[in-house]
Amino acid sequence: MTMIGSELRLGADGAEAESFDAVDEALRRSESTFRSPRMVEAADTSAVEGHVHWKPAKSLWISTMTVLGLAAPFFFTWGALLVFLASTAVTICLGHSLGMHRRLIHRSYDCPLWLERLFVYCGTLVGMAGPYGMIRQHDIRDWAQRKPVCHPYLAHRSTIVRDGYWQLHCELRLATPPTLVTERRVREDGFYRFLEATWMLQQLPWAVLFFAAGGLPWLIFGIPLRVAVSVTGHWLVGYFAHNRGGRSWHLEGAGVQGYNIRHFGFVTMGEAWHNNHHAFPGSARLGLRAGETDPGWWVLTVLRHLGLVWNVKTPEMLPPRPNLVPLGR
Repeated sequence: MTMIGSELRLGADGAEAESFDAVDEALRRSESTFRSPRMVEAADTSAVEGHVHWKPAKSLWISTMTVLGLAAPFFFTWGALLVFLASTAVTICLGHSLGMHRRLIHRSYDCPLWLERLFVYCGTLVGMAGPYGMIRQHDIRDWAQRKPVCHPYLAHRSTIVRDGYWQLHCELRLATPPTLVTERRVREDGFYRFLEATWMLQQLPWAVLFFAAGGLPWLIFGIPLRVAVSVTGHWLVGYFAHNRGGRSWHLEGAGVQGYNIRHFGFVTMGEAWHNNHHAFPGSARLGLRAGETDPGWWVLTVLRHLGLVWNVKTPEMLPPRPNLVPLGR
């Protein structure tokens, strides 16, 4: 879980507003392969200068979920475990990977608006942020990591203990941040605005349902344990995926490279193939070679056969990147 601070805006009036449709067009044409189209820089914009500060609301949220989740062994039932596994799989695969990441952020496939909203809602239930917060978290890091140098917070370049504290409990306040200009259709979507304003509260209806159906075991396994594991797991994957692992590709000029975390493709729904993602950010397929397990891609394949998704982008469909260098396995 990564939040960069309120200094990044969703857009502004005047000249910046004219960029909304340009951002949408850039994403549609897969220009995010070459740059971060939502990030608007000024002459003095820097990815290096800034300070990390404790963020109380963020820290209290993950701390509460973690402490409550630690009580799970005392309330174990097989039904509660099934609730945990099923709800985690749905929110991570359909919500975070397919909804927030591959669709809302990268536009790597097209689908009906109702399906996109359903997936994004599931992504909100992961417990990291609302839709605008997820875009902000992702795009500032993506923008910074393409630079020759960026702040250690954005690069995951610190000890694992410090990075864990930073990412789960703090925010980075850049001295001169870029402006985040979100595409018009997302920025003006009333449902997404509602989710953004209530993303923590979205757990409550499910908490009531789980408690009514299975008492405290279902409640604890279905909400705090799931949220704590998902958010902490997301940070751990991000930490290792930017520090160690296999690489098939190198991005010349980028100060931060992505790494593939072998054997974790299944539990991350394909998100562990992060070197592939750095190489082809607009691709809906993350596991590209034999043995690179990508459940998110399996689901997209089924949905495409059902006619629910289309224009599914894969690396061969994206514009070539002159700074992308293939490496030996």
